[in-house]
Amino acid sequence: MLALSRKKNEAIIINNNIEITVLEVKGEQVKIGIAAPKEVPVYRKEVYIQIQNANKEAVDADGMEALKNLLG
Repeated sequence: MLALSRKKNEAIIINNNIEITVLEVKGEQVKIGIAAPKEVPVYRKEVYIQIQNANKEAVDADGMEALKNLLG
């Protein structure tokens, strides 16, 4: 993991087309802004994990149904 120090209104660039800017710092909370192309999905980590789990469950459920159909 790369750790960088940034102050309010300072930014980092990722892959030439994603810019992350520190908008505000209040105590332990940091507000960031993300400028990225529309085709680049941006999620909070907890939401991303929920999506991945839901996708895994859907694949597992479909896989079990397909196996049941195959076996009769």
